Formats: sequence, C-alpha cells, structure tokens
Amino acid sequence: MQYILSNKVLDGLRWITDILDRNNIPYKIGGGFAAKIYGSPREVNDIDISLSGKYFDIIVPEVKEYITDGPKHYLNEKWDCNTLSVNYKGQDIDMTDVDTLKMTNLNQTEWINVKDIRLYGGIITNINELKVSIMDPRDLIKYKKELGGDHQQIDIKYIQKYLDNNY
Repeated sequence: MQYILSNKVLDGLRWITDILDRNNIPYKIGGGFAAKIYGSPREVNDIDISLSGKYFDIIVPEVKEYITDGPKHYLNEKWDCNTLSVNYKGQDIDMTDVDTLKMTNLNQTEWINVKDIRLYGGIITNINELKVSIMDPRDLIKYKKELGGDHQQIDIKYIQKYLDNNY
C-alpha cells in the first residue's frame, strides 16, 4: 500500500529493515510510525523499533557510523530499558530491547513489563513496496493508552477507528 511518507522516513525505514531482514532479526515497528500506518494524520518523527537486545551485537557493526546513543541502559521516571539510537541521513531510529522494556502506567504508579501486555505478533505489511513488521493495533493502542500527551490521544483515536473497521 502507498502511504504519504517523506523520503527521509522511507530511506531510513528501507535502510534499517534491510539490516534487520538480512540478519534474520525479528522486530516490530511501533510508536507514531505504526499509528500513521493505522490512519493517524500525524507526521512521522522517528521510527521506533522493538526487538530483542540480544541482537544489538549484530546490529552495532552495521550501524556504527550512524549511532547517536547506546547501546545502553536507559532509565527515567517513565522508561527502564536497553536502547540503541541511530540517525540515518537525518532520520532518527530508536531501537528498544523488548526483553528489558518496562514503562510506568499512565499515572506513573506502577511499572509495566511491556512483554506481558504485548499479546500479538507483528503484522507484516507492505509500505510503499517495502515489506515490514509493525505492531498489532490491539497492542499498540494498549501501549499508547499508558503514555501521556495530546499526540498520543490523536493516535489512539485513529487506531481505535482502524480497529472498529477491521476487527
């Protein structure tokens, strides 16, 4: 399917998914990118990818000239996880170790082990002639409901509309 995405986003997506696919690394693209595929009108800022951190050692040599941060452990009031961030020709790509990913709930009163709330596999879809794995909308909406901000509410509205029409 054809989506309106900038060349920067498409180039970054093509580059990183080529690396992941060539190395047989399972992944799911989530965040605002996946929300866009499910109908959100917001522009894509970064490409958020969940994968097992055991693959960071394979990925790092292939992306080393583009690394902006990590791999490292990241901890703040909302997130506790291992991450690797790159910038490919202006496109930010954030990879998160799903094996360690914890986030606080919306009220920041308890930690959620994200692996425990992701119940569905990735959905293989064609984005502008590029086959990629994106997060299932049922998992994505559950995840986004634990995040704050008006932009999350926009995404949730469109993901819910997608779910109503397709599930």
